[in-house]
Amino acid sequence: MTPHNDISALKNRLQHLAETFSSLSLSELMSAPDRDRLIFCLDDLSVDMTRQPLNAEILSELVSYADASGLGQKIEQLFSGQAVNVTENRAVSHMALRHPERQTSEEWQALVRCADTIRTEGQFTDIINIGIGGSDLGPAMVAQALSADITDHKLHFVGNIDPSHLWDTLNQCDPHRTFVIVTSKTFTTAETLANASLVKQWLLSHGADPSRAMAGVTAASDKAEGWGMSPDLIFGFDQSVGGRFSLWSAVGLSVIIGLGADRFSQFLSGAHNMDEHFRQAPFSENLPVLMGLIRIWHRNFLNRPSYALIPYHQRLSRLAAWAQQLEMESNGKSVTRDGQPVTASTAPLIWGEPGTNAQHSFFQWLHQGSEIHPLDILVTRRPYGVPDDEGWQNSHRQLVINAIAQAEALALGRADKAYPHKDFTGNRPSVLLSWDQLTPYALGRVLALYEHITAVCGFIWNINSFDQFGVELGKEMARDLDEGKGLEKFSPSALALLDSL
Repeated sequence: MTPHNDISALKNRLQHLAETFSSLSLSELMSAPDRDRLIFCLDDLSVDMTRQPLNAEILSELVSYADASGLGQKIEQLFSGQAVNVTENRAVSHMALRHPERQTSEEWQALVRCADTIRTEGQFTDIINIGIGGSDLGPAMVAQALSADITDHKLHFVGNIDPSHLWDTLNQCDPHRTFVIVTSKTFTTAETLANASLVKQWLLSHGADPSRAMAGVTAASDKAEGWGMSPDLIFGFDQSVGGRFSLWSAVGLSVIIGLGADRFSQFLSGAHNMDEHFRQAPFSENLPVLMGLIRIWHRNFLNRPSYALIPYHQRLSRLAAWAQQLEMESNGKSVTRDGQPVTASTAPLIWGEPGTNAQHSFFQWLHQGSEIHPLDILVTRRPYGVPDDEGWQNSHRQLVINAIAQAEALALGRADKAYPHKDFTGNRPSVLLSWDQLTPYALGRVLALYEHITAVCGFIWNINSFDQFGVELGKEMARDLDEGKGLEKFSPSALALLDSL
């Protein structure tokens, strides 16, 4: 491990470089010789960093900073099953769910049997997944992204305890043709169990049998059985799989039913490909490491508090919401792994919407606002799941042209000193990610990339990216209000609103 004073020296050099480069324009940097060395590839996936405020010297210093932070050792600890989740003394094992060996396990075979039965028997036309957080955001995002491959069943995802969400969903479904998956790691999540109870009553009131129409996905099978789930319809996953990393597990059962096991296996294979790259590639070519270092560069040295994800693909419209939980729940921490206050800013605000719609809403703010907010632009080079004729293909070409044009316009700007309302300062950085098509394999690879970016940042900040105690306090206070406990600790206005219910 590099001594702490070496890390301090690296920080000082990077801060000096950040101050120096603040006076340079991206147009100057982008026209430099050999700029294409900042384009990195893994098979058909291209990560174009040429529109970033950095050069070879800065990138080399950032890689040295990662080395000095012990990143290589921490990555190996992650993959070798050591307890990198230090506050809960657990390993982090979601990568094992993508490994080919998993598909020889009884756990996988049980999921496949369930999915194949539902797909072939024809009784169920609608699948409802009831969960919240990672038990909802991940599978809902994947189902939408891969909707071109989901043709025989309609998938629904209910996460909000707001009864209108569930009511509106049930109104689309036939109770005799609906299969319900209740997803909760602990099987104590209040919102999920409240919705599950309402669905159970809905099934019973229509003469349907909940014991054959409801499955449980949980790491607490005893609690699911105690709630009333049939043992043969309870599917487990390990406590070492965090909720926001769990879509690869039985949490993805709804998607396995929709896609079929073969296509879901392709999804897992794409993620495994990124896992192997992350573990083995040198930092100077390692996509998750390099993109994580871009986050560090903007957050800690250029003082930029947000980072946007703009997918130029409507089927990826839930990507930003998934990544928001992934990064902000993982790295929204203010103490180090050993409980000391952090000395640098941690997770940025993650946000975004699909292009081209976003161009007609907040891109005004990105182009001419008073602050700079970096972003990733994601686009596929060819469409998937649309007709293969000239009109549809040309429409996709226009989409890609818009993505390229926005990346260039943000970076280069356009001077108009005579009419300042039309002056674009440029210097708005982006990373342009592109790949061939949005197939299950390609999606798995991209999602694993963002998971590993999150881990890289957490390791460098020396925080624990794998716990989430910050979600607990509000839940505890909600239980107290519901049960009428400890009301003296609540404000008068809170109690007044409670009394009005």
